[in-house]
Amino acid sequence: MSIKHLRTLVAVAEHRTFSDAADAVCLTHAAVSQQMRALEAELELTLFDRSTRTPTLNATGRALVAKAREVLRGYDNMVPSILDETTLAGEVSLGAVPTTLTGLMPRAMTLLKRTCPALRLSIRPGLTGPLVSALKRDQLDAAVMTKPVVLPENLEFRHIATEPLRLIASAETACDDPLELLATRPFIRFNRDAVVGTQIESWVQERKLRVSETMELDNLDAIASMVHADLGVSIVPQSCVAPAHSLPLKWLDLGPAAPVRHLGLAFKSDTPKARILAEIEQALRDAAGTGGAMPE
Repeated sequence: MSIKHLRTLVAVAEHRTFSDAADAVCLTHAAVSQQMRALEAELELTLFDRSTRTPTLNATGRALVAKAREVLRGYDNMVPSILDETTLAGEVSLGAVPTTLTGLMPRAMTLLKRTCPALRLSIRPGLTGPLVSALKRDQLDAAVMTKPVVLPENLEFRHIATEPLRLIASAETACDDPLELLATRPFIRFNRDAVVGTQIESWVQERKLRVSETMELDNLDAIASMVHADLGVSIVPQSCVAPAHSLPLKWLDLGPAAPVRHLGLAFKSDTPKARILAEIEQALRDAAGTGGAMPE
């Protein structure tokens, strides 16, 4: 039983079909099928239900996938786990919610590069839900995300910053009452699939506000551009690190019961890269607390 066969098996589980798995592991459909039959023959187990046109994992196959993920995680982290604690090198795959990509992440990565010059980072943007799923499947080492409503037992969440949610409007807007603006101006909604979007929706519903929704976006820069063009108002988290070139907007507090976004670093509790992730966590904390200018 080879590591290659186990990777292919996990790819089939994640991508549902042999064809999609083949694309993921850079093989042909025939090669994937051959590997899976070879694995079944070697283990003397039936892993797939082939009664339908598209083979699907049976209970035995699904159980083996869970074990295969453990084996692959141990194999992939074999070298990092035996490196000396002072050797901060290697590669880390890091997820990040899009709202951090123009402010917090660039500053934190600049600081990290100074302390860990040999460290290679691979950044993958995504919303909190998909990032949690990627962490559970060992597709990411860690992720900068909004704290989810329910945190899986095997994940840790290290708080980095608290970001208040505020209403944004065009700088030329005369009114300073957020409730009046929500009632009278078009509403540009933050994606409800995001944790922050759910928070905003709950806050609006709790106050029985009637908004005239004009669009729904998950990119903070896009929302800011629409608001800057006076196409409506929106509610967004005020980033702990402002982007280098922020648009001039009017930011209004939502009041004492306004929701906040808890931003942090999430990773598996049993990660063998704890030392490196501690450095990343510290860089994120330092970046969140250093104000607006990039470090020289």
